[in-house]
Amino acid sequence: MVNKNQNNVDFGYKSVKKSDKQKLVNNVFNAVARKYDLMNDITSLGIHRSWKSDLINWIAPQSNQNLADIAGGTGDIAYKFLNSGGNSAHIFDINKEMIQVSKKKYRNINNLEWSIASAENIPALDNSFERATMSFGLRNITDRNKSLQEIYRILKPGGRFICLEFSHVENDFLKKFYDLWSFRIMPLIGDKVTGNKEAYTYLVESIRKFPTQPELSQMFSEVGFSRVKYRNLSNGIVALHSGWKI
Repeated sequence: MVNKNQNNVDFGYKSVKKSDKQKLVNNVFNAVARKYDLMNDITSLGIHRSWKSDLINWIAPQSNQNLADIAGGTGDIAYKFLNSGGNSAHIFDINKEMIQVSKKKYRNINNLEWSIASAENIPALDNSFERATMSFGLRNITDRNKSLQEIYRILKPGGRFICLEFSHVENDFLKKFYDLWSFRIMPLIGDKVTGNKEAYTYLVESIRKFPTQPELSQMFSEVGFSRVKYRNLSNGIVALHSGWKI
């Protein structure tokens, strides 16, 4: 029997057509782009900065490495990579509003470039980058496998990809508090700060629909990544997933 939902994907707790998800996601980020960094500080109590530093510490930038920051948003990871010794960084993000915020923040930074582009169709040659990152972007992508395949394609042999993403909390007590904060408090803060409660309702729901740590590790392996590992941060509120192109 044909699966009637085979052309549908999750958009938070809703099921939508694959062809509609990117537009819906764009609407979310268009609405919050200018206050995105502020909301990250408020809703994570500033801890997102530590999570991003953990990513950079694990990827260990070197002066001969060029970074592709996929769904790079407002540019924090690319900036940290360059500031930690990386050679150059290229931010790819499909959302024009987020790119504009990034360009304004880091307009005086050398060796940083931007492209408005989908993570499912990255405008870069095969074997172009030594390192690739994605921070809080994978769950918003319509075809996650295709995106992972693209990242694998643009990495050079010996290249490494690290993904930072919200994940699944392991501690039962913390999970209850986290659910309360996520479903009750975050949308209210989003409403007050950005005027868009629905955007943060979607973002909270999208976290709960995202693959578990072992499931995402399996997705990495299936597209060809080797030495796949993950590290939980803050008891699994977020996780770092690493894979190498060998």
